[in-house]
Amino acid sequence: MRVFVAIDLPDVAIAELVRLQNALAVGRLVPEENLHLTLSFLGEQSEEAVEAAHLALSGVRAAAFDLRLAGVGSFGKQVPQVIYADVAPCPALMDLAQRITRSLRTAGLMFEKRRFRPHVTLARLPRSMSGHEAATLPDKLARLAAFQGTPFRVHSFQLYQSTLSPSGARHETLASYPLEAGSA
Repeated sequence: MRVFVAIDLPDVAIAELVRLQNALAVGRLVPEENLHLTLSFLGEQSEEAVEAAHLALSGVRAAAFDLRLAGVGSFGKQVPQVIYADVAPCPALMDLAQRITRSLRTAGLMFEKRRFRPHVTLARLPRSMSGHEAATLPDKLARLAAFQGTPFRVHSFQLYQSTLSPSGARHETLASYPLEAGSA
C-alpha cells in the first residue's frame, strides 16, 4: 500500500487554492479533491506496517492550532517541476510533523528521510514546457508570491492510501486522528 500522513484542508482553503491554480494555468493541476498538506510520506508499506502506523498515529498527542497558507513557490533545480502554495511559519505544525515522524520510526516503520518542508502541491510541470509557458511562468509565480490565505484551525490529521492510475492518483482516508482542543 502507498500511504502518507496529511492534514485535510477546509473548503475555504481549497477554494483559494483552486483560484491560484486557475491563475497559474500551467502544468498538470492537482485535482481539487487531492489538495492536502503532507506531514509524512511513507511510500509503499505492507498491511502490517500500515496497521503499526495506525497504532503509532493513534498515540500522537498535540493541541489543535491555526494555520495559514501564504505565498507560492516552486521546486526544481534548474527548471521548476512542482508549483506549490507555501505555509506561513507555524511552530505547532513543525512540532506535529516531528511527533508523527518520531512515533512512526519508534513503531519500526521504514521510510525515506526528508526535511519537512510544509506546502500544498498545486501543479506538476512537464519536463519541457512550451516556449510561451516557460517564458510566462516566472511572472505568474511573482504575481502569486504575495498570496495570503485565510487562516484556519487544524483539528485533526489523516492517514491516507494513494492509488496510482493512468488518470492520476486517488486518495482514500484510512483513519483520522483528532488533535486536542485548545491552542498550541
